Amino acid sequence: MPGPREPDVSSRQNPRFKAALALRDARERHARGRILVDGAREIGRALDAGVPLRETWVAAERVRSPAAQALLLRLSAMGEMVETTPPLLARLAYGDRDEGLVAVFEMPSADLATLAGGLPERPCIAVMEQVEKPGNLGALLRSADGAGVDAVIAADPVSDVWNPNAIRASLGTIFSTPVATCTSGEALAFLREHGVGIFAARVEGAADYDAVDLTGSVALVVGAETSGLSEIWRGQDVTTISIPMLGLADSLNVSTSAAVLFYEARRQRRASERH
Repeated sequence: MPGPREPDVSSRQNPRFKAALALRDARERHARGRILVDGAREIGRALDAGVPLRETWVAAERVRSPAAQALLLRLSAMGEMVETTPPLLARLAYGDRDEGLVAVFEMPSADLATLAGGLPERPCIAVMEQVEKPGNLGALLRSADGAGVDAVIAADPVSDVWNPNAIRASLGTIFSTPVATCTSGEALAFLREHGVGIFAARVEGAADYDAVDLTGSVALVVGAETSGLSEIWRGQDVTTISIPMLGLADSLNVSTSAAVLFYEARRQRRASERH
């Protein structure tokens, strides 16, 4: 009876492993147009969204859950499979979750022109400016997906939207919601060009978030965790809104604030459809 298969890659000095590991760096990801995705759910959602797969790294003895085993069968018929050791796979993965699978995909297109082509007649667009933490970015994307937001714009992003931690925090929903990255100036010009109403969340907002009409074409704009929105998001065509705070803190976490706004827009839109 044959023994266990020897791994294709078992050394940290292997050039192929080094190339995959380098994708943990944002500059390398964008230079090569490749991203790392770990986790069975996240990899599966990338595949479901049609993101081209380039290779899968697998430590077979770590593929234990039924979901991961089913995904492994699916992946074995797609792209190239690279058998490796658990310690090396752990270097590619993020955090302490180890499902035995890490995949390399092509980086999805993330420009405003691509985003514009798929917008509905009355879009609800999320704009996140200078969000710093990948976890917050991913949580915001997850909320956008849950509330049916049509597109997300990352304006002047501090954290790369394709950071593996952001992908994981989004539970892979980043692949199902159109995402574009650009400067804040480009985002503002895009919204104005397409006749989208702009609602900027600020601590000192002029109106409560639930007192404005969010049933038309709208953009809900949230800012950095520490400094909030930049001054570019002021003007006669920008409505500042706030979430009332009844305790000591003057604001919510950016991803929580965004979720409140997204679901208020969803509530208003559903109510308007009933009448």
